[in-house]
Amino acid sequence: MNYTKILEQTTFSEIPIDYTWSFSHKTIKDTAYITHGYYTYPAKFIPQLAARLIQENSKEGDIVIDPFMGSGTTVVESIVHNRIGIGTDINEIAYLLSKVKTTPIKISDLLQEFSNLNFDLQSRLNGQYDYFLKKAEQILPKNERIDYWFLPQQKEKLSIIFTRILEIKNNDIRDFFLIAFAQILKSCSIWLQKSVKPTRDLHKKIYDPLTLFLKQSKKMIKKHSEFDRLLNQNIKDNIDKFRIVKCDDSRNVPCENNTATLIVTSPPYVTSYEYADLHQLPSMWFGYLSELSEFRKKFIGSAYKEDRGKIDLKSSLAEKIVLQLGENKKGREVKNYFADMLETFLEMKRVLKKGGRACIVIGNTEFCGVQILNAEVFQEQLENIGFETHDIIHREIPSKMLPSTRDTNTGQFVKATDKNLKLAYPTEYILIMEKL
Repeated sequence: MNYTKILEQTTFSEIPIDYTWSFSHKTIKDTAYITHGYYTYPAKFIPQLAARLIQENSKEGDIVIDPFMGSGTTVVESIVHNRIGIGTDINEIAYLLSKVKTTPIKISDLLQEFSNLNFDLQSRLNGQYDYFLKKAEQILPKNERIDYWFLPQQKEKLSIIFTRILEIKNNDIRDFFLIAFAQILKSCSIWLQKSVKPTRDLHKKIYDPLTLFLKQSKKMIKKHSEFDRLLNQNIKDNIDKFRIVKCDDSRNVPCENNTATLIVTSPPYVTSYEYADLHQLPSMWFGYLSELSEFRKKFIGSAYKEDRGKIDLKSSLAEKIVLQLGENKKGREVKNYFADMLETFLEMKRVLKKGGRACIVIGNTEFCGVQILNAEVFQEQLENIGFETHDIIHREIPSKMLPSTRDTNTGQFVKATDKNLKLAYPTEYILIMEKL
């Protein structure tokens, strides 16, 4: 849409929906092609969306960055389309997953290790069980939350699988099977299976961990084979040159000044620390999480951070929203969120070359009765630091793994049991901003 027409709109919600960006015809199989289907990750955008933005706004050999890489969708699509993919994420699970999804491994090596794992685990779980259980107990992180989420028998079997994976000498192959392990944890726990909220189901069906692990590993090996066939040989041979992923803050991207052509990202929404809950199971097993409250502090916009006082948000709309929420925890969350995003936008400006574009996928929502116009605020912030608006696309979200409703009083995600509750994210926007 022409930007002069956008200026005539009261809010972005009046921009007509462009259904060509919805990809509603794509099946789960389509959106989970190659390595994208390794792990169930919340709030990720589909690879077709990232691929279209990459192809329309960059060329082969260009640097494409995602400072909130999450499950690594942008980085995967960048290298598949012969670009250099760079990504950061503060979440260790996101980093591990993105690394695994973008690392070429010989299929013969994966199959051999899978055969070894299968043989050893069948023996350990059906033979010298007590011996290997004691060995596992010495390695498993001491975390009472593991006992909260896992029944003793499930925990024991998972412990033996986990410690056997850690014996794999090749780091890339070990990490590959750690992701397979991470994917089965929810099914093997008493976490309510169909819930993204941390809710226990004490009557949940008991699944056999080894059966699930072997099935998930086979699935991933098949997906990796598809990825291997699709990836350019030059990129496979020089992966560390074409793919850089880092566990770090979005305000510290590993890229030189004025060198990137494109940023494709979907930032977390306000109260993004809620995503920490969804990653807590593998984070506990891998030793990334000891106290959930400390884990949450790392996430953007967290109310668990200290109040930073008066902040210039570079947006009169953002200031108005914060004022409406008031001087309380909710207001502090939103203020911290917009402040953190502004600092990330300044980092985007640093790495982008002149004329480079930032494609930001974000939706608006309602928080404690206040309209949180993220897209409008982001546009204002970006224009105030040296970007101009190239385009704004309004797209329908046919599916996205997020809790679908918010409680209008608390702003927290809840089950959709009340007819008065509204969808949190029925549509979203793609801001395409160009560096001046």
